[in-house]
Amino acid sequence: MMILLQNANRGRSVLSTFRHLGPFGLFALTVLDSSPVPTFGGPDILLAILVSARLDPWYEYAVVATIGSTIGAYITFRLARKAGEAYLEHKFGAKGVARYLEVFKKWGTGTLVASTAIPFPFPTSLIFAAAGASDYRLGRFLAVVAVSRGVRYTVIAVIADLFGRRFARMFQHPTQYWGWFLLFTAGVIVLIGAGILINKRLLATEAR
Repeated sequence: MMILLQNANRGRSVLSTFRHLGPFGLFALTVLDSSPVPTFGGPDILLAILVSARLDPWYEYAVVATIGSTIGAYITFRLARKAGEAYLEHKFGAKGVARYLEVFKKWGTGTLVASTAIPFPFPTSLIFAAAGASDYRLGRFLAVVAVSRGVRYTVIAVIADLFGRRFARMFQHPTQYWGWFLLFTAGVIVLIGAGILINKRLLATEAR
């Protein structure tokens, strides 16, 4: 419990620093979020807070977050592509790497869509690295990440713009708003299913 509280306090301190930088802080945090450095869901919370403050239009923050996240994903992808599985084991530890690689090779785009669209803590950077260490195409990778992150951040920004600080508080204290997160879970399931179907169709197209 003490470790969780320390992580939460550290996360709030880091979030406060990036918040004062406005869109630049959001951009930097989303780049960092796509790397092996943990941000504890920081980009989602920061996005909701900045939109709720209504200093700039919501869509500007959504675009900045999407671009930053895509750039960070590209960096992780390229590093893993050059170094291969050795990079994964060095950054994430040998334990579990083989399992994630197996999952990614099996589900491909479905896994990528789920990891980038789910607004919950998820080892997304590990999935990005797994894509780089495999034979996944860079163009498809960037397209999937950009679209999935764009949808995710747009939804968060629109809801934060409509409901203001109440929505930002929901992200800061998720256990108090379990109903909303059940709704998010349902949406995530739909996204995962869509990703799997897209992956199957792409594989079928390439096999022709």
